[in-house]
Amino acid sequence: MQERRWITTRRSELNALVEQLTQQLQEVEVERDELAIAERVLNRLAEQAHADAEAADSGAPVPVKVAGRAVLLIPHRSDAADEGALPGDYRKLLAIVREADGPVQVRAVGERLGLDASVRGKLEPLRAKMTKLADRGWLHKRPDGRFTARS
Repeated sequence: MQERRWITTRRSELNALVEQLTQQLQEVEVERDELAIAERVLNRLAEQAHADAEAADSGAPVPVKVAGRAVLLIPHRSDAADEGALPGDYRKLLAIVREADGPVQVRAVGERLGLDASVRGKLEPLRAKMTKLADRGWLHKRPDGRFTARS
């Protein structure tokens, strides 16, 4: 009788351990997938930065392809007559930052766009777009990572 109780107790302990390890495995797999996405984003950003540098050196806009798709380059603010030269999603980002009372975090912009801000990888493409707007003079990126509209 004692052995059966021990077996039952031990089986219960092992079942709890399996459940805990399964949860940990799921969390590790999610993080691994997020890292793979971040790596792809970084590669695309590096390709884009390289293409942007070449375009800046030549002085002429150069069409760029990322993952086989044509990507619109974001013009420098001084080169464009108005923000109408920006693609629609970039104009929307610019409008959200302008509507804010002060400097905004990427998370706040993502929430306004309906993105799930609790998932780390969801905000990185948005951060890249806002940084690109800042690099081109449409926004100002503060040292604390928040963004403001240029007047």
